[in-house]
Amino acid sequence: MAVLSTHNLSVIKRDRLLFEQVNLSVDSGSLLYVKGPNGAGKTSLLRVLTGLVEPEDGVVFYQGENIKSCIELYSESLVYFGHKLGINSSLSAVENLRYWCDSHQVVVNTSIIYQILEKLNLVGLEDIPVANLSAGQQRRTALARFWLKDHAKLWILDEPFTALDTQGIKVLSDKLTDYLSNGGAVIMTSHQMLELDYPTQELTLEYRI
Repeated sequence: MAVLSTHNLSVIKRDRLLFEQVNLSVDSGSLLYVKGPNGAGKTSLLRVLTGLVEPEDGVVFYQGENIKSCIELYSESLVYFGHKLGINSSLSAVENLRYWCDSHQVVVNTSIIYQILEKLNLVGLEDIPVANLSAGQQRRTALARFWLKDHAKLWILDEPFTALDTQGIKVLSDKLTDYLSNGGAVIMTSHQMLELDYPTQELTLEYRI
């Protein structure tokens, strides 16, 4: 059974039909790469898949059940990374991640958070306000959630490589490959060429006038 699937999804935004009758299915260990030009509806599709936005028509299923009927279980099984980082600039990286864990029922020792931030090349920056970090460093802080919740069944990522340097891209790519190899499912978009050493399904959305 698919981890996530849809039936005839249609989305309208500002009176413009972005896409219609989109059917997709993502199994454990599968990567779905959503492609398309700006304005085609990639972000809107991901937000519908997370349950944050209602589609104009169609249904999203988590393990065969309408996500509306199992939203709590679905939320526990999901990590979503959108355009907005969802971090408080006045808090440190550790404080932000501690708050995120507490809000998402992720039980983890603070020492583990430090270890993850070290993997993300943020040594020495863990305890200063993230407002003082570069855009790439702030993004790596937010991406640490995937290390903290790698037991989730599904990751949905919207442009995760933006503002990352070459090393950051490699660290995240390796993490995605490891997660997929261990049975996780991933749906993602990226303006950059996807260079994961892993089989990839593709869904291309067209811009509609």
